[in-house]
Amino acid sequence: MRTARGPVPGRDVALRLPPVGEGRRRPAGFPGRVPYPATMAHTFDAAHADRLDDVGRYRYCSREELVGMLDPTPDDVVADLGSGTGFYTVDVAPYVSTLYGVDVQPVMHELFAEKGLPGNVELVTAEVADLPLAEDALDRAYSTMTFHEFAGTGALAELARVIRPGGRLVSVDWSAAGASESGPPLGERHDLDSAVDLVRDAGFSIVSSDERPETFAMVADLPG
Repeated sequence: MRTARGPVPGRDVALRLPPVGEGRRRPAGFPGRVPYPATMAHTFDAAHADRLDDVGRYRYCSREELVGMLDPTPDDVVADLGSGTGFYTVDVAPYVSTLYGVDVQPVMHELFAEKGLPGNVELVTAEVADLPLAEDALDRAYSTMTFHEFAGTGALAELARVIRPGGRLVSVDWSAAGASESGPPLGERHDLDSAVDLVRDAGFSIVSSDERPETFAMVADLPG
């Protein structure tokens, strides 16, 4: 039932869950909570937050492409992983019931709130590897140019926990096969094959994966 999902009852969404315990699902072969990997702990410099509202970002992923890959329903509960100042959050919000804007930097939430939050958006201060959401809380989750910031065994296992069976994960990110004309240095990026391996190893089934001139796009479903 919808009322059984979402944030853990009695907990502020800005707080993190305790370590994984008995009864909380993990994909086969995954250990308990894995520390957030230092090699993937890069976060976008908030001093340049104005760049996150540049409409030139649609060159790499348009609203239509993102919503099309998500394929949401009006009743869906969705998370934007690395929501920043809400550039893509406000694009997806009209198509879903509840949208969690997840970011590790409180200042990003402050900047987003200053612009005005859509009524169905809730802000969550957390790492993707440690989400304060109940098991199977999400129908969909997506990241735009932030997969390289969080992707690792712990974060992907956590997403497999909070996305319901039959749910979907969409990732669009800078590719290590790109020319580095924009975005982070090539050494901080994943190539498509490594990204696919991480997501598949977490228990997801790859629906589509595409390498583009500077980015990759991947759609993965969690088997029901």
